[in-house]
Amino acid sequence: MDVIYGRNPVLEALRARRPARKLVVAEGIREDGRIREILERAAAAGVPVETSPRRRVDDIAHTEHHQGIAGYFHTRVPLHLHDLLDAVRPPALLLALDGIQDPQNLGAIVRSAEACAVDGVVVSRRHAASLTGAAAKASAGAIEHVNISTVPNLALALETIAAAGIARVGLDAEGAMRYDEFDFTQPVLLVVGAESRGLHQLTRQHCDALVALPMLGRVASLNAGAAAAVLLYEVQRQRGFVAS
Repeated sequence: MDVIYGRNPVLEALRARRPARKLVVAEGIREDGRIREILERAAAAGVPVETSPRRRVDDIAHTEHHQGIAGYFHTRVPLHLHDLLDAVRPPALLLALDGIQDPQNLGAIVRSAEACAVDGVVVSRRHAASLTGAAAKASAGAIEHVNISTVPNLALALETIAAAGIARVGLDAEGAMRYDEFDFTQPVLLVVGAESRGLHQLTRQHCDALVALPMLGRVASLNAGAAAAVLLYEVQRQRGFVAS
């Protein structure tokens, strides 16, 4: 079971028809359109709703930032990489995350990925943040609508993706090409690393190109979430912002 909390994450999980065991609503919660839709969808799906003191909802969510609602949902089964590749729409747009350890960043990146209609996100299983309630909250529920494949070895996954005819473009501060100089109209996988170290060396070696974001101020880089959003929107700018 996964504990999902927050009005948007719980609502999007129900909209995505993720099976749930129970919802817990804080006593005296202020209703809005999202809460009403949550309760309607829970009733239609036969999901029990329990009203409890706010402190108990704090304990369930392990945070006070749950907006008065939490739920026990069945864990999503990640797609096998081959199944993810079978589901891509031409021209492919995939995103791979190399060592993103902060669930807030993971959620923010997935939110941008969903907004840019990615076909899927590939996440390394080792040394990376899991798809927790915190990531779901940071994604505002977008994580429910994105195909995600968790792989044991990112380098091997990049080889498989290349064999499918998809160009692998890594975002790297030392990249020889500016990010908007690459031709993103072709099938592409964007590879984003963590803020502290960027891409692992082995990951760099498995990229067909490395691109960089120009930094005009005094700081050396953007955080991973902001950098991924810039790159994703450049892809869609080149493609005319037409959903595939």
